[in-house]
Amino acid sequence: MKVAALYARVSGEQQRESNTIASQTEALVEYARNHGYSVAPEMLVEDDGCSGAVLERPGLERIRDLASEGRFDTLVVHAPDRLSRRYAHQVLIIEELARQGVETVFVNAPSMETPEDNLLVQFQGMIAEYERAQILERSRRGKRHRAQRGEVAVLGGAPYGYRYHKKTSESDAYYEVIDAQASVVREVYRYYTHDHMSIGEITRKLNERAVPTSSGRGRWERSTVWAMLRNPAYKGKACFGKTRQMPRKTVTRPLRLRGGVAGATTGGHEKPREEWIEILVPAIVSEETFALAEERLKMNKALGRRRTKTPSVLQGLVSCGKCGYSLSRTSTRTSARTIYYYRCLGSEAWRHLNGPVCDNRPVRQDLLDDVVWSEVVRLLEDPELIGAEIERRLEAARDSDPNRQREADLRRRLIRTRKSIDRLVNAYQEELVTIDELRERTPGLRRQEQALHRELQSVVDQVKDRETYLRLADTLNGFLARLRSSAHTLDTGEQQRLVRLLVKEVLVSEEKITIRHSIPIPGASGGSPSPSEPDDGGAGEQSYLLRSGCHDPTLRSTGDRPVNGPLFEHPRFQPFVNHAPYDAVLNPQVEE
Repeated sequence: MKVAALYARVSGEQQRESNTIASQTEALVEYARNHGYSVAPEMLVEDDGCSGAVLERPGLERIRDLASEGRFDTLVVHAPDRLSRRYAHQVLIIEELARQGVETVFVNAPSMETPEDNLLVQFQGMIAEYERAQILERSRRGKRHRAQRGEVAVLGGAPYGYRYHKKTSESDAYYEVIDAQASVVREVYRYYTHDHMSIGEITRKLNERAVPTSSGRGRWERSTVWAMLRNPAYKGKACFGKTRQMPRKTVTRPLRLRGGVAGATTGGHEKPREEWIEILVPAIVSEETFALAEERLKMNKALGRRRTKTPSVLQGLVSCGKCGYSLSRTSTRTSARTIYYYRCLGSEAWRHLNGPVCDNRPVRQDLLDDVVWSEVVRLLEDPELIGAEIERRLEAARDSDPNRQREADLRRRLIRTRKSIDRLVNAYQEELVTIDELRERTPGLRRQEQALHRELQSVVDQVKDRETYLRLADTLNGFLARLRSSAHTLDTGEQQRLVRLLVKEVLVSEEKITIRHSIPIPGASGGSPSPSEPDDGGAGEQSYLLRSGCHDPTLRSTGDRPVNGPLFEHPRFQPFVNHAPYDAVLNPQVEE
């Protein structure tokens, strides 16, 4: 009597729930009994919930290991597509088993005793592969269409801070905010945006406080906090289709040492932001807070402390006005002290194959920091500029079409849910449904109504009240007064923090400093004064010793001829790096 092994497989949750794995097993056992095969209990192998498109399946791996040990003579499978959904994989497994002296038998396929039978099995394998590709494409298109309609069911789960409720016959799938976890999310955003803590510091703080994770086990990791700060679901817009699968380029050595199995593709490759599909969910943090976190994550790529031993005010903000490369900090040692310079990366020959690409000379760090800091303080001395910017942002927030559309959509969904509850109560009053059906259906609709109400309230709260902004503007005079009195006593870290809030970039050319900031200057549309006609008391009265060996003698030592002052730009009017040189100006102005 031949010894046989039985292999059954299902891939989806629906197949698992419909008990098809049990029906396959029963059919295989019946086939083995009718054909005189001997099947030991350990030879009945199942892959429950495994895709047939991959070979790395626990049950299939066990079958292959048992075959290599010579433990059975025949492998019985229900159909070729249960062995694999790819024809190439089917041929590979059948040939591998044949080399081990194992015959492969399909219950619902020819016996492969003649060439015609082999040809038919091959056709079945190709049709199964085509069917799988068709199922995947239909599923992808269907999920994309449902995501565009705003259905939460396509997300399939919820991040930390939410509880996911599946779709039922009475209500759609929705997110429910978990208050305890939501407070942790708000704390994480506050630590990062307000307290300016690093991701590592936030992780250590959560672990020191023993804050439970979503599973209630394990520790917080930096990657978890980083993903939390990037997840748009917390601002009320969960996104579908953020990543794609791409071919794996390399298999890492740690994975090989652990004995892990590397798939042919990886799914962690992020798509462009414009390809994401937004789905409305209850918000935990405001859009302004999320935008601050997103901006700081972006800035940290260029402004992160990393291994900096001695910080500087303009660290990471200085670029070359000639070639566009960043300026790194270097130093030279004299007999009395160490002098730091900002040096253009394009001027360093060892970084470029054909030698340096820029001849811009190094700039003294301490003097350039003092120039930019004094100009930023002078810019903040006018509270009307800050008030006008706050008023402009307030009007932009109130006129935001996405917020209005989102509020209208939430109100429609809330009305529809309440009508469903009313119809259900009316049906009970008319004895169309029983009290048990009413008790079963009502809680889900009530939870969905509460979730929609909280989400609507968060949308309304996102648009700040005008009086709050005006009260903030009234306190600017006191803030600016304190800033002027303590401007020269702030340490480097505090100066760096304030400069990064206002300045986007500092461009250093041969004879000019351009400061790109975020506060619009009124009257900037006017023409700039001519360099030959200096104004009284302006920046043209100053002479800056910024570098040594410059072609301009006034930058090498003080002189009578005035030197051009810094040129201020607003980021909405930024030319390209290789634009034509600006006309020199003596007073800081914005050219619009």
